[in-house]
Amino acid sequence: MGYQALYRVWRPQTFEDVVGQQHVTQTLQNALLQDKISHAYLFSGPRGTGKTSAAKILGKAVNCERAPIAEPCNECAACKGIMDGSIQDVIEIDAASNNGVEEIRDIRDKVKFAPSAVPFKVYIIDEVHMLSIGAFNALLKTLEEPPKHVMFILATTEPHKIPLTIISRCQRFDFKRITPRDIVGRMSYIANESGVDVEEQALHVIARAAEGGMRDALSLLDQAISFSDDKVMVGDALTVTGAVAQVHLNQLAKAIHEKEASNALESLEELVNQGKDPSRLVEDLIMYFRDMLLFKTAPSLEQSLERVLLDEQFQSLAESIQPEQIYEYIDILNHAQQEMRFTNHTKIYLEVSLVKLSQLNVSHQVAQSIEVEQLTNKIEQLERALKDIQQKGLVVQGQSEAAPSSPQKKTPRTQRMKIPVGRIHDILSQATKQDLQLLKSRWGDMLQQLNQRQMRSQAALLNDAEPVAASSKAFVLKFKYQIHCQMAMDNQQFVESIATILEGLIGLRLEIVGVPEENWSDIRKEFLQTNQSDDESPDTDQSSKPDDPLLSEALKLVGSDLLEIKE
Repeated sequence: MGYQALYRVWRPQTFEDVVGQQHVTQTLQNALLQDKISHAYLFSGPRGTGKTSAAKILGKAVNCERAPIAEPCNECAACKGIMDGSIQDVIEIDAASNNGVEEIRDIRDKVKFAPSAVPFKVYIIDEVHMLSIGAFNALLKTLEEPPKHVMFILATTEPHKIPLTIISRCQRFDFKRITPRDIVGRMSYIANESGVDVEEQALHVIARAAEGGMRDALSLLDQAISFSDDKVMVGDALTVTGAVAQVHLNQLAKAIHEKEASNALESLEELVNQGKDPSRLVEDLIMYFRDMLLFKTAPSLEQSLERVLLDEQFQSLAESIQPEQIYEYIDILNHAQQEMRFTNHTKIYLEVSLVKLSQLNVSHQVAQSIEVEQLTNKIEQLERALKDIQQKGLVVQGQSEAAPSSPQKKTPRTQRMKIPVGRIHDILSQATKQDLQLLKSRWGDMLQQLNQRQMRSQAALLNDAEPVAASSKAFVLKFKYQIHCQMAMDNQQFVESIATILEGLIGLRLEIVGVPEENWSDIRKEFLQTNQSDDESPDTDQSSKPDDPLLSEALKLVGSDLLEIKE
């Protein structure tokens, strides 16, 4: 074949040509000048970053007739023989196809022989991680103590697959991804030397698509040259790489920001009709918003931008979109990208994501309005509770001072809390001591189950409440404070939860009737006077009659179960 690919024609022949790996090349050059060459090296890093090229250059440099020298001269017989393959002492082995024990044993046997034409015999083993465990074991001893005239250079893209016993016997150099700026500089040099007319923006597009690999960049440049007519334009580079032009990304970002879902879907449809892959498009969008976030955070780090060019429309959008919005854009797109890996309908996920992104701000406004409304309702409830407490305090103060305004304070509170006196009388007429004792014996279990049901805030209303009368169908629940009684009885879900738990504990479905402590004594007295004789009383909790100091002390000493009070 007369034509050779650009990456083969322009393969680096000196350390100076190895782009973006100065930390490696400078170390090797210093070692060459100081004659401190190791017997084994390990070059690791992403594809297309110059590992094998650096290994060949090192093989030439140690055998150059002008050594010690920082760069191979590429003019002496040794350098020319190694480059054209006529000297067999620099041996390149592909471990992917020669990964067995027998191939490594053959190398181990041949290293004993001296080189034929140059001072050093250099073995370059590419993709060394493909060797089998047996092959690594066969190489181990030879790699540790090879003859003085032998050098091993191992190259790999996956160093984690190499045994640590091998790595520890080598000097390791990690090649890094080449920056887009360095790739553009190298491609521009190659284009000028080759007489190819290339638009600078097209080089940036190719450099971003190469993802840090010079070989990939030169392959894409080769394709773009073949695709174009006279000059490689941005459109040619976008077509070859499959990337999306920034003008379309700007349109999509603008439609999302302005909550125009229809425009975003139209832009997507246009791109898909042009043959753009939805998976690649969602990746471009993620990188677009990533670059926007970096631009807003650190505008000086222009070289860190991966996908965008700082045109006027991009900068205008970056000023109007807040970082919090960009965070959510990236999260939604990243989630869509993960889902797209497991489906054949990638376009649907991207369409849904664009609609979701376009409605994101609206959803947030609705959520915020709901939260504000909920907070407002809670504040109103707290204000009412505080007002009741303050009014109760004023009533007590008024009673102590015998102020005539005390009855006026009590009246509105009684009107707000309507006490079901008639229903309480019905329960008292059917109440039995056995029903009340059964209910009290399981009352603590009921409170515990309420807490387990994540109803701690409602269960707190029952801290100062206790059953005082019970029948087989209903019971009276006395609350210390009227506000607690009202809040508990108004919450139907809470009342239903109490009844359900008690039904499971005692086997009876009981109706719950709440009454404040300050009203309970009067209601009970009224019932006794109206319905019962002096020697009879309903089976209720006697501790609710604290009128007589003597009775109060007796209740404290022996409890209500052992004390019988007769009117």
